[in-house]
Amino acid sequence: MNHSVWSVPAGDVAAVAHGGDLGGLRLAFPEAPRPWLDLSTGINPVPYPVPPVEASAWLRLPEAAEVRALAEAAAGAYGAPGAGHVVPAPGTQILIETLPRLLAPTRVAVVGPTYAEHAAAWRRAGHAVAEVAEPAEIGEARVAVLVDPNNPDGRTLPRPDRLALAHAMRDRGGLLVADEAFADLEPLESLCPHAMPGLVVLRSFGKTYGLAGLRLGFAIADPETAARIAGALGPWAVSGPALAIGRAALSDGAWREEAARARRADAARLDRMILRGGGLVVGGTCLFRTADFPDSPGLYRRLAEAGIAVRRFPERPERLRFGLPPGKEAWCRLSRVLR
Repeated sequence: MNHSVWSVPAGDVAAVAHGGDLGGLRLAFPEAPRPWLDLSTGINPVPYPVPPVEASAWLRLPEAAEVRALAEAAAGAYGAPGAGHVVPAPGTQILIETLPRLLAPTRVAVVGPTYAEHAAAWRRAGHAVAEVAEPAEIGEARVAVLVDPNNPDGRTLPRPDRLALAHAMRDRGGLLVADEAFADLEPLESLCPHAMPGLVVLRSFGKTYGLAGLRLGFAIADPETAARIAGALGPWAVSGPALAIGRAALSDGAWREEAARARRADAARLDRMILRGGGLVVGGTCLFRTADFPDSPGLYRRLAEAGIAVRRFPERPERLRFGLPPGKEAWCRLSRVLR
């Protein structure tokens, strides 16, 4: 039975807390050693080597051919049917904000707990939103949001189950938003090759390639839906340098394969470190690990006093999420506190 409570926003939706903002920690822990080690996000700590960018990319507006070339590279990397199914955007967050504005207010089911910006964005656009624990609880919602692999617990569903959900939403004239932001380095069967009406797949560039500041992401959809999303974003949505760097990185399959191997090894190493520190790993991806600790608030404070930022969850005080340290010194620094 579905016990979901549908909620419609009354006024502004409260801002969602995120990792990566060290300003508050610097104020709260002024004696912490500098520089801070930021493990509060799930971004690849070993970034793609940025290739040289022609000076003209900084001086002129991007050309349609450059956008098309990036879309073709993304289609190849993600397995989309073609460039016409790909919408480049200045980060997936913009896409999360844009999609709710393309639909009249309706019922939206978000499979969670998950990345909180999804529910917040649909509420901001006037939709009635419920968080459900499983896809089977979506009920009569016209929009479903599924993050897979899930953030922060890394939960995944078999592709046949996700594809069945996409077909069910299409058949009722609805929409499945499949957020695959953390899929690139995982052994996950993507929904991108199955782009069809009623399905929009989101892919993040910055997390995988360690270039979050570039602000680049993609929506994969049927051509008609892709054109609507692109129209809502407007012209020149992605900068010229981002087009060039994104095209080079997405075309580099060998780098992506090596990054997946190396980050899986790093994630296993972090699991062992967490276990030695008395924690229980409850999930994650190869870019972050989520664990429960007997004294999570105390550990969070000790980490902060050592200048290490991790992600905590007010609704789950026993839980912390760790990104991957970027090098030997950072690994040692984290190990000293966990020991």
